[in-house]
Amino acid sequence: MLDLTGKNALVTGIANNRSIAWGIAQQLHQAGANLGVTYLPDEKGRFEKKVRELVEPLNPSIFLPCDVQNEPQIEEGFQTIAAQWGKLDILIHCLAFANKEDLSGEFSATSREGFTQALEISSYSLTRLAKAAKPLMNEGGSIVTLTYLGGVKVIPNYNVMGIAKSALEMSVRYLAAELGPKNIRVNAISAGPIRTLASSAVGGILDMIHHVEQVAPLRRTVTQTEVGNTAAFLCSDLASGITGQIIYVDAGYEIMGM
Repeated sequence: MLDLTGKNALVTGIANNRSIAWGIAQQLHQAGANLGVTYLPDEKGRFEKKVRELVEPLNPSIFLPCDVQNEPQIEEGFQTIAAQWGKLDILIHCLAFANKEDLSGEFSATSREGFTQALEISSYSLTRLAKAAKPLMNEGGSIVTLTYLGGVKVIPNYNVMGIAKSALEMSVRYLAAELGPKNIRVNAISAGPIRTLASSAVGGILDMIHHVEQVAPLRRTVTQTEVGNTAAFLCSDLASGITGQIIYVDAGYEIMGM
């Protein structure tokens, strides 16, 4: 039985009720995990209010701002986790960003600034958060991130985000090799296209979803709940022998050639 009772889980990347991170948080909560949630701070506090109201039914014991481009904020956040929890068992990384203008047109037109920002937020942030989590995972742990098929194959309008996801997937492997001796497992879920706030920036996302529904073996795309179920499994003792892997949750689309 999947049981996360007594596990402390930090979930990053919840923006609204369509977020894949929200689906993961719900399934972790259902399995009994004690949740901590981060939000992206903004000047008017709109994201904080929206996320706080959304996650209230999950009763998170920690609620923190986390801008992964703000080094002091990362440090302060994990100091809070250490003080309140003493240990961390699960880290969910659902963070990605690229400028909209870098998600269309010619890939070679990607700006230096846009390339750097996409890689920093979407890929390096996993490495940085894993470094912060490592001292708190003395009893072992599980780190799960989100990737997409565009990290290994060319997807129209994905452009620089494909490069970021490719870097993210190799980061998973290197982190798994480094952290394995401490019994910390690191895996990624490659989810099929889902309508989220982040995916709305990708041109033609609805066409991509309809294509998957026509071609995937299951003749549909997937839901946030299905991705959440896989994440909960990867965070549980049922997945104790799995690390460094990219798990496809995409209704089978990845296996198809045409």
